[in-house]
Amino acid sequence: MKLENLARIDLNLLVILQILLEEKSVTRAANRLHVSQSALSKSLNRLRETLGDPLFLRTAHGLKPTAHAVQLGKMLPQSLQSLYQLTLPPSFEPASSTRQFSFAMVESAYETLIPYFIGPLLTKAPNLKLDSYVWTENSTLAIQQGQIDFGISGRDLHPQSAFQVDRLPDGIAHQTLFTDEQVCLVRKDHPLLNAIAAGHWDREIYLEMAHVQVRCEGNDWWALDYHLADLGHHRRISTTVPDFYGAASICAHSDLIFTLPASFAKHAQKLYPLAELPLPFDFMPLAYVLLWHQRNDDDPGHQWVKNVICRSVSAAFSSQT
Repeated sequence: MKLENLARIDLNLLVILQILLEEKSVTRAANRLHVSQSALSKSLNRLRETLGDPLFLRTAHGLKPTAHAVQLGKMLPQSLQSLYQLTLPPSFEPASSTRQFSFAMVESAYETLIPYFIGPLLTKAPNLKLDSYVWTENSTLAIQQGQIDFGISGRDLHPQSAFQVDRLPDGIAHQTLFTDEQVCLVRKDHPLLNAIAAGHWDREIYLEMAHVQVRCEGNDWWALDYHLADLGHHRRISTTVPDFYGAASICAHSDLIFTLPASFAKHAQKLYPLAELPLPFDFMPLAYVLLWHQRNDDDPGHQWVKNVICRSVSAAFSSQT
């Protein structure tokens, strides 16, 4: 490597290239970088001259990266992370750190998990800035690209195996925070409760009922629905909503049944007059997992935040068992 050649490159252009690869739009990239579109276009022209490639082609759907740009996009996140770590202090002092960490979490984690670790984090590191976002189907990609530091998501477990790490994208590491099971909620005066009291509660009755479902990661079906489909059965999903609290409210004001993680069911029952029922057939448990990118494993601050989250959640759920 000839360092004198590297010295002629404006490293800020690499940041701009990464943002353009993520956004595929000059307008959106300029907004993220807080610069004008004209300034960003000039930077893109400098990038093209420096790298000897057009990098992007304009299409009706935005910027399409060239083959060379796609190849660069595979290396840039790790390279930029390494450069970023060069700017950090050699150690992480929680009490004085002003670093910023971002999280993407499934909605249920805001109620069931974040209360257990947000206090310990900010008590020991009061000047941290913590940004959280709702987990979506694009959140794993955001972790890969370095836009998000941590993810907390729910993943279904196979009865005979641990968390299916072979399905995680390259570079994504994980740690299971706790496991949960699926239960059902109905309103407290639901006519079904009389039948259950008489001993009538099974899969056939469950499937005959109308269900309210939460749409997760853009999907209307959960693993439960695919499991039932493999057996030749289907739930009668009457209503689909984007969040757990909305589903709990609908359940409390209708005859619909709501299937959800047991940990969130407890919080829903504090807000609405709901009765909890067991799922009337065997089904795999659910794991709440912490996700991050392996490129951050050598970052002391990242390690500290990860360890506080894992210890705090483990202590909280150990005390509940």
